[in-house]
This record gives sequence, structure tokens and C-alpha cells, in this order.
Amino acid sequence: MPDAYLNRIATAVPPHDVHDAFLSFGRRVLGGDNRRLVLFDRLVKRAEIAHRYSFLSPTGDAGAVDGEGFYRFGQFPNTAARMRLFETLAPSLAAEAVRRLLAEEERGTITHLIVTSCTGLSAPGIDLELIASCGLRPKVERTFVGFMGCYAAINALKLARHIVRSEPTARVLTVNLELCTLHLQQTDRLDEMLSFLLFGDGCAAALISAQPRGARLESFHAALVPQTADLIRWHIREQGFDMLLSGAVPGAIRGALAGARDEILRGRTVDDIALWAVHPGGRTVLDAVEEAFALAPDKLTASRGVLHDYGNMSSGTVMFVLERLIAQASAGAPGCAMAFGPGLVAETMQFRMAA
Repeated sequence: MPDAYLNRIATAVPPHDVHDAFLSFGRRVLGGDNRRLVLFDRLVKRAEIAHRYSFLSPTGDAGAVDGEGFYRFGQFPNTAARMRLFETLAPSLAAEAVRRLLAEEERGTITHLIVTSCTGLSAPGIDLELIASCGLRPKVERTFVGFMGCYAAINALKLARHIVRSEPTARVLTVNLELCTLHLQQTDRLDEMLSFLLFGDGCAAALISAQPRGARLESFHAALVPQTADLIRWHIREQGFDMLLSGAVPGAIRGALAGARDEILRGRTVDDIALWAVHPGGRTVLDAVEEAFALAPDKLTASRGVLHDYGNMSSGTVMFVLERLIAQASAGAPGCAMAFGPGLVAETMQFRMAA
């Protein structure tokens, strides 16, 4: 049975940095209470995010958050308007990432396509759009992994590994695309506002095959944390996708990882792992992982760098981290990737750089 390798990754984000504009929106909504505003500013600074990207421009007038007027104060869009914008914008970002990953002559060699997203749904969807825009073969086998949240990329890699191990000539393209900024809500609840201000937009594309280049995908482990189903919720409602991200998430992750350490590491010790690709769900999430495994601060440099530069892009974020690590890794270096999402579930992967 052949090994499966994550050969390479390419990433893309929309053109506009909206982080400061969205922070100004948060301050405006919370501005009636000075104590809450002081707390908001303190927590924003501690979040260690400097940039987040969107197709929406950050030059709104006094009545709008953005230049297009998509988010007008007191008149935020309904779900139908948000999905129409997703259908318009998402395919171009996916195509940009795929074109960066694959030369034109390579695209006809793709046998399987796996797309993940939890921020937009339509049919025909991104998979069929990519066939048309990037010149993939019409007979490519397609799978859509929907609404799994931030850990969906790990599940896509798991599925790609199964495909390659059963079909040695398979060349699997995974695309993790999220437009999180289409789901901003106007709320005066501090915890909800802080949750929305973590997220940005991005897309990662990756090639998985039996060719021994990049990172060998060795094993996967899912750790479901009992009695935590209410900590992360993501529901489709009248005014878009409604998120709850509890402040108890980091503690639950810390406990789950500490309890499942041996199953996750599969016979390795923490010191054996040279590369840690941890989904930066937020600064406190990274702190929780660092504490659970007693990691030196520099072990999560790539994850903290992605958080600083892009925020949390849901399913694609861990792939942005892997892209940075793989580009700098030594041959044979062992690694551990993980991402977290609704359930509460930690999806983890052991890998090793090709010799």
C-alpha cells in the first residue's frame, strides 16, 4: 500500500485588509459603555491579530462598515444576500489558489477534487466552477466537505490519504475556502463581537499524491471532548450564519489534548516532534495547546505568525500554517498538525517530511 504525501500548498486571500475597519465598527457598536470599550480595546490588543482580509473594502461612509455598503448600520443583510455574494466571490478566490498551486499543464492530471467550506453553500458549487475556470478534467471525482468548521482541512487530508492509498496513481486536489467576513453581525454583546473580530477570508489549495515529495501523511486521530457541544455553534439563521464561540473553548482544548496526548502522538514524545502545525483559532487556543504539551514558545511561531497576518480563516488556516512549515522544514523532520471545531473535536495528524 503506497504512502500518501502532501506535495505542496498554495494560498490566496482577497485584496482588502479590513481588520482596522472592523475594529472601528466594534468600537462604534460598543461605544455607549466606556468600561466595555476599554475592555474591548484591551482584549483586541491581546488577540495579537494585525490583518484580516476580505472582498469588502474598508472605506465605508458614516452609515456603513464597508465601501460597498453591504453592512449598513441597522440594515445588515439577510442570509440570501450573503449567499449571493458568496456565490459571486468564492469561485475566483478558489481559482486563484489553484492556479498558484498547479501549472496549466498539471491541471489535467488531477483525478480527485475535495472542497471544504462552512461559510457558503450553493449548487452547482465551487467544485464545478473550478473544472470550468481552471481546466480540470470533467470526469474528476468530486467531494464536498461542508459545515465542519475549522478542522475540515484535516478531514480533507484524511480523505485524500485514503484515496491515494487505495488508488496509487491518484492526484488529489484539496481546496479549503472560507469567506468568514460575510457573516459579521451587528451586536452589542461583547463576547459575540469579539468572536466575529477573529475571522478573515482565505483559501488554501493542496496537492496530495503518492509522489514522495513534501510531507508524508502518517496517521490521524480525532479527540471528541464529552459534554462540550454547546461551546462552538454555527447555525444558519435569517440574518446569516450565527456563531457562538464560548470563552471556555481553550480550557476544554487544553484538557482534551492533555488527556489524549499518547493517542495523538502515536508512540512519539513531545520532544520528537520538530514541526507543530496548530490551527490558530485564537491566541488563547494556541496558549492552551502550548500548555497541554508543555511546548517551548518557539514551537508555535508559524501558527502565531498566521494568526497575526490573517486572523482565523476557519478551515484553510491550518493549511496556511503547514505551508510555512513545509517551506522551511528539514528532510525527515516529524510533525503534528491539529485543528479544532464544533463537537468539541480536535482533529490531529502525524506527518513526516520526505527524505
